[in-house]
Amino acid sequence: MMPDINADDESSSKNAGNTSNVGYLQGLNSKQLEAVEAVDGAVLVLAGAGTGKTRVLTARLAHLIAQKVAMPWSILAVTFTNKAAREMRDRVTNIIGPMAEQVWLGTFHSLGARMLRRHAELVNLKPNFTILDTDDQIRLIKQIMQAENLDEKKWPPRVLSGVIQRWKDRGLTPEKVSDDEAKQYSDVKLAEIYSQYQDRLSVLNAADFGDLLLHCLTIFQQNPDVLREYQNRLTHLLVDEYQDTNVAQYLWLRFLGTR
Repeated sequence: MMPDINADDESSSKNAGNTSNVGYLQGLNSKQLEAVEAVDGAVLVLAGAGTGKTRVLTARLAHLIAQKVAMPWSILAVTFTNKAAREMRDRVTNIIGPMAEQVWLGTFHSLGARMLRRHAELVNLKPNFTILDTDDQIRLIKQIMQAENLDEKKWPPRVLSGVIQRWKDRGLTPEKVSDDEAKQYSDVKLAEIYSQYQDRLSVLNAADFGDLLLHCLTIFQQNPDVLREYQNRLTHLLVDEYQDTNVAQYLWLRFLGTR
């Protein structure tokens, strides 16, 4: 059972535990301190915006290392933005020093890319694959549409690219797109375009942002030994703004967190 901790509690932390005099714990209220010191099992922190959730997550990360509960390289900490990742890295470095560099800390995309580069050959890529931006993705979709003589005015490439990215956010490879969903775009053969798009990415040794997690899901599903490597290594998963995760992000975390 995952305990829910309301970090909005304004009560003082001074009587919350005998470790509250540790520098990174000072200033935390009792509920925040409870979340930081709950080192065993899953913890869900419920709080409003601006109430210190990221600070709690950072303190929890530092606490796991400082108390020798976990080694830095066995912790994965995920944020949604590069700015948040940098801030968390800086805060943790200030607390525990150079060991912070060993933590798997970053955005979903950056951590997915890091894992994917280690196992790129398992999805027909090379470790130095290129990550396409939105404009490049649309340009590639447009090339496929032109080859298929499809009407770009009726089906703008940007719209079709958006649909494909939403499928990826749901963890759907071309093979997993249901017939019912494909029928919605049957006159433009979007499921086929999606498949061709993925084939072209492979030929170009490229991936888009959606692939960074989608390919990881494929690798985990098809290579149990690779998955076990990460499951054995990563003993603690810390996720900022967990409520905002999409399906692919959730599945990625679930794979890594399953024991």
